[in-house]
Amino acid sequence: MTATLSDRLKQLLDDKTFVSIATVQPDGSPQVSPVWVKRDGEQLLVSTTVDRRKYLNLKRDPRTTVVVIDFQAPYNYAEIRGTVEMTTEGGPELIDELSRKYTGRSYAEFNARAGQDAQRVVVRITPHKVLGMGDLA
Repeated sequence: MTATLSDRLKQLLDDKTFVSIATVQPDGSPQVSPVWVKRDGEQLLVSTTVDRRKYLNLKRDPRTTVVVIDFQAPYNYAEIRGTVEMTTEGGPELIDELSRKYTGRSYAEFNARAGQDAQRVVVRITPHKVLGMGDLA
């Protein structure tokens, strides 16, 4: 069952808020990365490449947690637990859209090594549970 995101959480996700995504390493330990994010309805979209640890972890175990902090009120946070589906379709377009959202520039303009990236992946996160404090949960 898909969890519903609060209106304030949606606002933060639609803004330039950095989030942290947690995955499970092969040995069971956590791995966390700060990432850019886009919201698609109740789902979250994150970009990565096929050679990154988070992709390899999610390919093996699709469970994830995303933490969102309201930096204007740092005790307001949300922990979004969910599962992912991944595809390479739309990968280059998503990273470019995220770059424009967060930096105001295309990904190629922002990152001089953009053309050297491994194949881009769209990570689509379906939330199953939202926890936290304040008006985000």
